[in-house]
Amino acid sequence: MSAELIEASPEPATLPLGASGPTFEGLLGTDGRRYGFSSFDERDVLVLIFSSNRCPTAKAYGDRMNALQAEYASRGVQIVAINSNAPHLYPDEGFPRMAERAAEDGYVFPYLVDDGQRVARAYGARCTFHVFVLDRERRLRYQGRFDSSRIASNVTSHDLRNALDDILAGRGVQVATTRPFGCSLDFV
Repeated sequence: MSAELIEASPEPATLPLGASGPTFEGLLGTDGRRYGFSSFDERDVLVLIFSSNRCPTAKAYGDRMNALQAEYASRGVQIVAINSNAPHLYPDEGFPRMAERAAEDGYVFPYLVDDGQRVARAYGARCTFHVFVLDRERRLRYQGRFDSSRIASNVTSHDLRNALDDILAGRGVQVATTRPFGCSLDFV
């Protein structure tokens, strides 16, 4: 009897700095609306965060994401969280649990489901909590971690905030790539 080897889909390459951000349309948000790139045309900076319902790292960032959105919204920044995990592998990643998580954490930004993992593949997201920052022309200016520690009191480097400040000031991003951390994003 022969055993069949099942291979996981290979991880896609991470989008290179300066590249145009791959567009998306029609992603369902936990608020019941459909979102796409065009939904954020009026925003100068778009922050895409690949997140999760079950990952302890992603869970630890709810308050920080809300605070950053509140602080930077008037400066033209929009955070969008995207869940690309497969609910058939992890039922806690399903849309009903996403809606619960958004309500529990009081999200002040869209939380979208990426059915089929198309957006995660296009950006080359590595884990749940991988951040991608796109400027006004929707070119990638920063990718990596939100900050240096899952535990807020241990943060020594505010990487996303620093990148946003550089972009909004019209400067090159001083540290444009950091290593994201969190739970694996399993591609199927």
